Amino acid sequence: MVDFLDVLKVYIESYGASPKLAQLLTGLAGFLIITAVSCLIGYLSGRVILNWIKKFISRSKTELDDLLVKRKVLDKIFLLIPAFVFFTLSKHLLISHPALETFLTHGSAVFLIITVMAALDASLDVLLDLYRKFGLSFPFPVKSFVQVVKVVIYVIGGVLVIATVIGKTPVFILSGMGALTAVLMLVFKDPILGLVAGIQLTKNEMIKLGDWIEMPKYGADGTVIDLALTTVKVQNFDNTVTTVPTYALISDSFKNWRYMSASGGRRIKRSFYIDMSSVTFCTEEMLMRFSKIQYISEHIASKQNEIKKYNEENKVDLESLANGRRMTNLGVLRAYMEAYLRNHPMISNDLTLMVRQLEPTPEGVPIQVYCFCMDKAWVNYEGIQSDIYDHFIAVVQAFDLRLFQRPSGADLFGKYAE
Repeated sequence: MVDFLDVLKVYIESYGASPKLAQLLTGLAGFLIITAVSCLIGYLSGRVILNWIKKFISRSKTELDDLLVKRKVLDKIFLLIPAFVFFTLSKHLLISHPALETFLTHGSAVFLIITVMAALDASLDVLLDLYRKFGLSFPFPVKSFVQVVKVVIYVIGGVLVIATVIGKTPVFILSGMGALTAVLMLVFKDPILGLVAGIQLTKNEMIKLGDWIEMPKYGADGTVIDLALTTVKVQNFDNTVTTVPTYALISDSFKNWRYMSASGGRRIKRSFYIDMSSVTFCTEEMLMRFSKIQYISEHIASKQNEIKKYNEENKVDLESLANGRRMTNLGVLRAYMEAYLRNHPMISNDLTLMVRQLEPTPEGVPIQVYCFCMDKAWVNYEGIQSDIYDHFIAVVQAFDLRLFQRPSGADLFGKYAE
């Protein structure tokens, strides 16, 4: 080809063309020939061979090759073939045209570098797809680390491109970047903070994909659907998506419900108020009536024997209600509520279970239920909790007690109507 260009130059000069014009025309001819050969090879490799490979892949049962096609990794790799041919031909066939040879080789080298970066980027996406497909992304959020690798690839590629364009070595470019460190730190502030936060979050297992988190400051209350280098996406329960900066999960506080989901139950902690004026000592008639309640019949009999024995041993004068020990209707209600919970099929007996009386308030005596529901799914949990409290609210009257609630207009109207 070099000899051909030299012969072509002599041939053009023989027709009276100046040496400069002959040099220009032969350079243009060489460029057209190189371009034509590269395009032909690119067509054969990209259209013929690549299409044949894609047809073969479509018939295979493996998933990796399908992902390679989906992410266009093969397309980017096959782009390297004509680019490499163009680079090689320019370097070896345009020796007599140094300026054109330098321009074309530098241009094709830049294209090669960019194509390699794009191929590596797509390959990392394939690895990430495989990671997610096999369910491994749930224990380890690797997307942020993949993005870090991509940033490194593009930084290296950018340095190589600049070095190629100006004709210097990459070491020369790196040596001059010291003064730009502060600027780069400012530009890449969020990725750097996100990388550090991602390492801490992963190492300490603070958050994973699929976790239910609450972060009121950012309006996040839902499931983590994406962990990236700079952001965390949370799908709220109203199906909106909130984006939270990754480093905010380290600098600010948030609530993670994962350990509740991994535990034996989801906590129920709720109170209602008893009118203090309805609390009284149990009479014999009341105890006989309460004894017919199956959950506490044995408890009442055992308690009566215990109290009777205590009063006899201490020679208590039972003429006064203030003397000795006696059962109250509120105490019997608490015993019933605890027995009801222990016999409930969806309440765990292995975790803390109690019915306790809190400090009295102007609204009455708070009776709090503290237990754990074995069904942790939100909808089921709320239904079970509501059913339990429906029952307790309705059964309070059976113990000659009254619930307290602030008077409404209907209460006042009924009172004055009488």
